[in-house]
Amino acid sequence: MRRGPGGAARAHSRPEGSPDPSPPAGDGASVRDRPTVQEVRRAERALGRLAAVDRDPAGLPDYQREAFGSDWADVDGNGCNQRDDVLLRDAVPGTVRTAVQGSCDHDVLAGTWVDPYTGARLEFDDLKDLSQAQAIQIDHVVPLAEAWISGAAAWTEDRRRSFANDLGVLLAVDGPTNASKGADDPAAWRPRADFQCAYAVGWITVKEQWELAADDSEVAALDELLATCPGEQ
Repeated sequence: MRRGPGGAARAHSRPEGSPDPSPPAGDGASVRDRPTVQEVRRAERALGRLAAVDRDPAGLPDYQREAFGSDWADVDGNGCNQRDDVLLRDAVPGTVRTAVQGSCDHDVLAGTWVDPYTGARLEFDDLKDLSQAQAIQIDHVVPLAEAWISGAAAWTEDRRRSFANDLGVLLAVDGPTNASKGADDPAAWRPRADFQCAYAVGWITVKEQWELAADDSEVAALDELLATCPGEQ
């Protein structure tokens, strides 16, 4: 993305006390997908429109995971929790083994995944084994703690729960890599070079759809990542 001197003008935050907008209607598209040229261009434009926020906003209550509801609720009503939905979606085609458990028709038991952050191949034969289950985790591309300081602290509980379980925000990734990323934004943590374009487009898309803000160092880092996209060098 090419900005003029001093950068593009940043949008203003939604006025305090204005109605809490409804959650965006996501289609479950994965951040794993290689972005098209059109998607990259759209992300470039969206980056300049994100509301501005301080990197460490003053006066916010401390982030608590519980503010986003319990882990992996079945928000789409298909009988399976969001972890199983993401594992099934992100598995290497033809490798996943599932079972029926209660009302869920795709409780994921085993399979192969490619971690988008490192490119490592992850193979598991028993995801009911705790050590294997911990080795593949479901990551929020925009971490919940980051969402909290960039707008979610002012949301309703229902909206935060919807964000935490939005398939468009979630990726199946390597457990230790997810732990190393933590709550960092692209100014503090980046995936492998081959995934940086998709990561930036996905991050910006999430922030735009959910009306989350971005700080200056975050915007600068995203600008650098977008420069890795084909045709941007």
